[in-house]
Amino acid sequence: MSAPLFLVEALPTGDTLTLDGPEGHHAATVQRLRVGEELLLADGRGGTAAAVVTAVGRGSLEVTVTSRGYADAPVPRLVTVQGIAKGDRGELAVQAMTEVGVDEIVPWAASRSVVQWRGDRGVRAREKWVATAREAAKQARRPWLPVVAGAPDESTATVARRIAGAAAGFVLHEEAEEPLTGVDLPSAGEIVLVVGPEGGIAPAELTAFREAGGRPVRLGPEVLRTSTAGVAALSVLATRLGRW
Repeated sequence: MSAPLFLVEALPTGDTLTLDGPEGHHAATVQRLRVGEELLLADGRGGTAAAVVTAVGRGSLEVTVTSRGYADAPVPRLVTVQGIAKGDRGELAVQAMTEVGVDEIVPWAASRSVVQWRGDRGVRAREKWVATAREAAKQARRPWLPVVAGAPDESTATVARRIAGAAAGFVLHEEAEEPLTGVDLPSAGEIVLVVGPEGGIAPAELTAFREAGGRPVRLGPEVLRTSTAGVAALSVLATRLGRW
């Protein structure tokens, strides 16, 4: 099994580090790492450091760095616009998309979203997405932490502008005839993928995305849930782009 990954604000400049706080608690108390075991530190911005545990404290570890590395940000950049969903479906989508390599997630206040992020509720909901992405990135041993956009969410007009400025924009739609497996993909820039909420994408929204340059595409004859459509589409893109 690969060494567990822990996120730190900044990688140590020296050869030793005290891993404390929430990450230290998780390493020492939850995962119960012991002296001699290996772990991986990451700053979420591509930098990594392999380390070995030299001492275990109460909710903290002392580690010695054994090697350092850096992973370039993947190109093209994969951005998923995720329609806000009810319950935990949005968080499930964020978790799965992070595990398969999404680079940015944009919470979208679609007209057919059952749940609307307003005021403090919206801020808390977005924070859950951020926390979910962070934990999923650690589980997947990702050196780059996905960005969660929004303050706390984005409007249809903002999403349309994002599509217009991207190298390519694709809108998952059950009535589309063109399959995602057959479209031309750029080698650089951003690929923006739009996933609708439970109620689907409204005609006016689809028109706005088309006018911005977005192309409606489908994955297959089945109609997927909002919590699974994004991860399925990202899997297609990751395979076609050679990430997998």
